[in-house]
Amino acid sequence: QVQLVESGGGLVQAGGSLRLSCAASGRTFSDYAVGWFRQAPGKEREFVATINRSGNTVYTDSVKGRFTISRDNAKNTVYLQMNSLKPEDTAVYYCAARFYFASTSVADFGSWGQGTQVTVSS
Repeated sequence: QVQLVESGGGLVQAGGSLRLSCAASGRTFSDYAVGWFRQAPGKEREFVATINRSGNTVYTDSVKGRFTISRDNAKNTVYLQMNSLKPEDTAVYYCAARFYFASTSVADFGSWGQGTQVTVSS
């Protein structure tokens, strides 16, 4: 398994930007696909973006054109650049890793970070 630690969350006004980081340790990071998920109060955890071992990306429709997922295998880190933030983006954001194949499903990821809070004020 790979261990994950998120950082970069905070409070931002609508229209602002944040960059989340997901630092990995424990295994060969380049063998893993990584996903970002989020969970708002009272709601289920939902898919946001994923990046596979080759750098190919998939986004949920609500963040397309605003969020960008990227990875730096030399630093064992995946980033989520979030621009034009909206109040509905407010949630705890989690990164997760899955060996080899990417996925958009929560159930497919076995390694999770502790989460980082993102709050967007209107």
